[in-house]
Amino acid sequence: MQYLILATLALITIVLSSAVPAQASEMTCNVNISDIRAARATAHDSQPPTQGWEAVSVPDLWKTRWLDHEGPVWYQVNWNRDCEAGQDANNSPVALGIDGIGMAGEVYLNHDLIWRDNSLEEPMSMSWNTPRWWLLPESAMQDGVNSIWIRTVGASELALGIGRVRLGSPEQVYAAHTASEWRQRTVYYMNLGMSGALGGIFLVVWCLRRSEQAFGWYAAMSFCWVVYLSTILASSPWPFPDVISHSRLNIIAFLLYVTSFCMFTWRFGGQKLPRIQRALGIFTGLGIIVACFAPRNLVEMIWMTFVLIFLVNCIQFQLHAWRTREPQHILLAMCWLIFLAVGIHDFMVLIDGWRAHEMWGAVTSLIAAMFMALLLGGRLVSGMKQIESFNEALEARVTHARDELSHVLKREHQQAINHAKLQERMQIVHDLHDGLGSSLVRNMALVEQSPHLLSNERMLSLLKVLRDDLRQVIDHGSSAGANIPATPTQWMAPLRHRFTRIFDECGIDSKWIVDKAWQSHPDALLCLALTRVVEEALSNVIKHSRAHNVSVLCTQSKAGPLVLEIRDDGVGFDPDAVRDAGLSVGMRSMNARMQRLGGKFSVESDPNGTTVRVSVQNP
Repeated sequence: MQYLILATLALITIVLSSAVPAQASEMTCNVNISDIRAARATAHDSQPPTQGWEAVSVPDLWKTRWLDHEGPVWYQVNWNRDCEAGQDANNSPVALGIDGIGMAGEVYLNHDLIWRDNSLEEPMSMSWNTPRWWLLPESAMQDGVNSIWIRTVGASELALGIGRVRLGSPEQVYAAHTASEWRQRTVYYMNLGMSGALGGIFLVVWCLRRSEQAFGWYAAMSFCWVVYLSTILASSPWPFPDVISHSRLNIIAFLLYVTSFCMFTWRFGGQKLPRIQRALGIFTGLGIIVACFAPRNLVEMIWMTFVLIFLVNCIQFQLHAWRTREPQHILLAMCWLIFLAVGIHDFMVLIDGWRAHEMWGAVTSLIAAMFMALLLGGRLVSGMKQIESFNEALEARVTHARDELSHVLKREHQQAINHAKLQERMQIVHDLHDGLGSSLVRNMALVEQSPHLLSNERMLSLLKVLRDDLRQVIDHGSSAGANIPATPTQWMAPLRHRFTRIFDECGIDSKWIVDKAWQSHPDALLCLALTRVVEEALSNVIKHSRAHNVSVLCTQSKAGPLVLEIRDDGVGFDPDAVRDAGLSVGMRSMNARMQRLGGKFSVESDPNGTTVRVSVQNP
């Protein structure tokens, strides 16, 4: 951004230095303009009229004088060379300069054509803002009074006439022409280029940061200004068929520029004016429709209304900046104060007549564009610094949060380890209770109910059973890799063998109903869990039920759960009361095992017996 501004300043300096009029060489003869006259002509009249001439001064807008005239207008500039005695007029070349012809025209010296626009019919050339100069041919000049004839043509709805006219030495005329070229063309081209560049830059910024709507509206304002300046610099109405259509584009570009100017001002200043913004949008739409189709006088009223909106917006922002006292608002208010002064001056110039050379807008727009580039660039840098500060703060917070999370994860990991240890201990307790504890209960019941002392061999057999149960508890950790019985009958056979002898000695009849084949093979952990449930349930039957009959049922339907039921006809108990009192370790152990495997455990008991039921889906 800084390099763009420096380059622009350097270019302005170079152009200004080249626009300084050169010192005229000492003239041999003076050129004096005696009078300037104008007269109306018919549309197809190629010769100056013979009557109706009126004295005028240039620059001149004949539309303000002849409101109803629809044809061309001729201008006659009479002049002569004033040479002192002994001076040769042939050695005093004369040049002609005109600041503009609206809309198009042709120039004659006496009766000789010296220049004509490319097109004097629609789509006609547009020379109203193009200064030109010519070296008058000596052969076409005559002694005494000479006449410059200027024929102007254009649409009657537009402001038509001629700009300033100069006659003098080539050095003087060229120097004045260069200054006019600078004010009427070069400054506009520089303004157009800078506005387009800034608009493109801030359009990209807005695309990357949609929240900064001020940048987007400034880009829109810049592009509208580019279109507006392009219509001023155009030398033909292309691509439109006539100059009226082209002038309507000029009005539309100005309306959109004022609208974007207001929206940018409000967004930059943080002003929330929803009703005014809505009204401005509606009025802009109506203004565009009027500019496209309405008569010229109504179009000019719309244009003057938007000029007033532009000036009012500049004034109201001065008050807003005074209230907020923010540095950026104050700087923008200062820039808008310049716009206000320039806008009022140029508006008065346009109303007064053809005085494009006296307008300040083009020159001050360059300064304002550089100022806005600095202001918006400063705001962008400020926003980037805020983003960097936010990123640094966010990074610090993320680091702090990461450290806290790491600490929490370590603590949770330690708790998970402790919980796993506790679960393992509880598992060992349940295995000891359901396995070794059940064996102890069975053996104690066998000893108590035996009518005579057991032999040494019988006692040794009981101790071996306890040893096998203890070994099974110790090997529980490797049970996942154990062999799975091929059929339910093979899985139930060791349990049936061990408990049938005890039931026979205790006088309990037992019935075992087991499927012949697995519907889906269980894993080793499920087999072990079901074994522990059967052992615990049958041990409770032996220890507490005083039953005479017991049945063990193991079935599974196709794609259904594996169901295990242990029924007895004992005295029963109250499951809820035992569970609430926390007396039954076996019930809690069986329930916990099934929950870990995703199964269901239930106990139903009454004075006629007890049923323990387990339902689990094979993995």
